[in-house]
Amino acid sequence: MEKRFVYMDHAATTYTKPEVLEAMMPYFTEQFGNASSIYTFGRRSKAAIEEAREKVAKALNALPDEIYFTGGGSEADNWAIKGVAFANRDKGNHIITTKIEHHAVLHTCEYLEKQGFEVTYLDVDEYGMINLEDLKKAITDKTILITIMFANNEIGTIQPIAEIGKIARERGIYFHTDAVQAVGNVNIDVKEMNIDLLSLAAHKFYGPKGVGALYIRKGVKIDNLIHGGGQERKRRAGTENLPGIVGLGKAIELATSNIEEHNRKIKSMRDRLLNGIMEKIPYTKLNGHPEKRLPGNINVSFQFIEGESLLLLLDHYGICASTGSACSSGSLDPSHVLMAIGLPHEIAHGSLRLSLGDLNKEEDVDYVLEVLPQIVQRLRDMSPLYESFIKEGGK
Repeated sequence: MEKRFVYMDHAATTYTKPEVLEAMMPYFTEQFGNASSIYTFGRRSKAAIEEAREKVAKALNALPDEIYFTGGGSEADNWAIKGVAFANRDKGNHIITTKIEHHAVLHTCEYLEKQGFEVTYLDVDEYGMINLEDLKKAITDKTILITIMFANNEIGTIQPIAEIGKIARERGIYFHTDAVQAVGNVNIDVKEMNIDLLSLAAHKFYGPKGVGALYIRKGVKIDNLIHGGGQERKRRAGTENLPGIVGLGKAIELATSNIEEHNRKIKSMRDRLLNGIMEKIPYTKLNGHPEKRLPGNINVSFQFIEGESLLLLLDHYGICASTGSACSSGSLDPSHVLMAIGLPHEIAHGSLRLSLGDLNKEEDVDYVLEVLPQIVQRLRDMSPLYESFIKEGGK
């Protein structure tokens, strides 16, 4: 078998497209003026930032002055949650989220609990979907914010965002969604979906790392997270990451202009890969919603397998994948997302996330379907639990 390099971890990060890099390059070496400067050289940089802001706004059906550039998705999440919490403390101290959020949301909520806020962490069903009735019941007269992710970074489940937004809007509660995994993969309209705040990160849709944005609907009462100068209309201090912002604008323009075609191609490969895995590898479970999920996401659990060993062997064959969130892959604890959907520890530990994207071809699917079953069988052959299971007739 000829070894290949196969990148199937697009949910962790993506490469920067050549067109994006090309758009960025002049702002490193030629047009490097500080956007806060009043001379022509600086004003050109300011114009480039505003052009990028317009592109982000167009992609979300927002207004340009509702878009604020950040240092990434985690910063945007922190700003949205802390900013709303502290600015609206006079109205209440209750926040609602879910048990399967990214740690940028969960750890922020845990921090706020230490500051006297109360947080409700909603359960999800076996597919990772919230129950809208549970959400309604959790709301109190002290609730000031609902923060629920658009699509889960591990299992790919897409939440009923428009319905959540409607519930929040009718009750006068701000609604924030971490859309870091969704932008570029799902059509998003912040007006139709009643979204008040939305976080995104460029490196998830073929843009540069270290730059993101927060959509803040006009009229939302929010405190600043970073204090200093008057950048971003006095809401986010710090000299702007000019090349990064330009790159984000170009990347979101590309990602949303051909989203339907992109999704058809990715979903077709994903379905063929998933069907092949389920056919070739017994005792395998699909995690996440079977239909309402991101087009490139596969998350499966193999019984009698330890995920870390699986990743190391896949890497030996040139296959890049994940056992869950890239931000917590160094942890030996089972995924909080997989635990929340009801998987026992031993099954959660045997999970694999394959996330397909623009780098993948049909030959990659063939290669993974050739390699993965062999690796799983090799690891199972080393497991005394699997041996006992088979001796007992596979029950």
